[in-house]
Amino acid sequence: MKYFGTDGFRGRANEKLTAIHAFRVGRFLGRYHARGRGERVRIAVGKDTRRSSYALEYSLAAGAAASGADVYLLHVTTTPSLSYLVRTEGFDSGVMISASHNAFEDNGIKLFADDGEKLSEEVLARIEEYLDGGTLPLATGAEIGRTVDYVCGRNRYLAYLLSIPRVSFRGLRVGLDCANGSAFAIAKAVFDALGAEVKCVGVSPDGTNINAGCGSTHPQRLRALVLGDALDLGFAFDGDADRCICVDEKGEIVDGDGILYLAAKYMRAHGELERDTVVTTVLSNAGLGRALAREGIGVRYTPVGDKYVSEELARGGFALGGEPSGHIVFRKYATTGDGILTALRVAEIMLESKCPLSCLTRGYRPLPRREKNVRTADCVSAAASEGVKAAVGAAERAGVRAVVRASGTEPVVRILVEGEECLLDDAMAAVERAVCASGEVL
Repeated sequence: MKYFGTDGFRGRANEKLTAIHAFRVGRFLGRYHARGRGERVRIAVGKDTRRSSYALEYSLAAGAAASGADVYLLHVTTTPSLSYLVRTEGFDSGVMISASHNAFEDNGIKLFADDGEKLSEEVLARIEEYLDGGTLPLATGAEIGRTVDYVCGRNRYLAYLLSIPRVSFRGLRVGLDCANGSAFAIAKAVFDALGAEVKCVGVSPDGTNINAGCGSTHPQRLRALVLGDALDLGFAFDGDADRCICVDEKGEIVDGDGILYLAAKYMRAHGELERDTVVTTVLSNAGLGRALAREGIGVRYTPVGDKYVSEELARGGFALGGEPSGHIVFRKYATTGDGILTALRVAEIMLESKCPLSCLTRGYRPLPRREKNVRTADCVSAAASEGVKAAVGAAERAGVRAVVRASGTEPVVRILVEGEECLLDDAMAAVERAVCASGEVL
């Protein structure tokens, strides 16, 4: 697609993604849902803490209202809260203004259908056609829409999160890194209400510091907090809080694969893991599949992207899935990844198991890996080039698993190599050379 990648329409704010784009997306959504129905269309909109989120939020709201929709503004909230409210409060659609884990200069538009799932590619394709010059009639008179302050929706989501744990968190000492993003006003309130003692970093957003040296992509700050304050464990979220990375009491980082391992073991033991199967992507560490196999748990692999994980969970009736990045879906509770929900489940599993987090991950040992991003003018062509395919084949013949893919959210080619430590540097260098030779490096 031209505009929409694996996680929405994302790019440099007011360069690749402008307020005009947002206005036209709103225009389309307001008109699309209005066809063939007499009642007022209702669209929920949330945003993260980026400075550019305000312009995109109000532009999109103006476009939707101009097409006849009522727009309910959640203001700063998390992506999973938006998905939950769309699904449970009868909205026709949901829009999240966020670029997730990207730097503050970027922003994005994530679109949700009325069931809380990501909007289908068929509808996204129609939006792209409209963005490229389509026309739509404007609402007139009493048909023109309005905006509604809907901050109360966040409170309903908070109440839902508080209803999930079956144990008190009293006595639990927790560290939270909210990435100066959407979780800053929600995560601590949830853990406080459950009785935990909470220490926080990344809770002072200023519009430009989201994900800056903090959050799930930079868990070292959380690690220092956990070790420095002798906490039981810590959780780091990304900018829109649909991801969670853990730090155990020893300061070891537990990524999404580690979370899937401990959650799958617990759920299987309690009869909650449908068909004894976990869904993850091809980027998952091979060590996870081996560790789960020892526990009698199978793995279904999907292409990279949380939407593919969610689709496979729904298609197969599975209960648990996710990505190494910490995007974890507990299908019983949510239709999309939810960082705060994931943190609650991990804390609950730890308390019910009566052992520290380091004990719960003891059976999983990831294989060594290297990851690198190469910025290119045409990342899709570079990743699919014959030279890159040859380099990947050579690496695999040498015993190294290599995955090269075009990012769905940034102009980069992502390279992953995995295997014996002594082979990784040479394999990475060879694949990187092939990528650079296949396209214009930025």
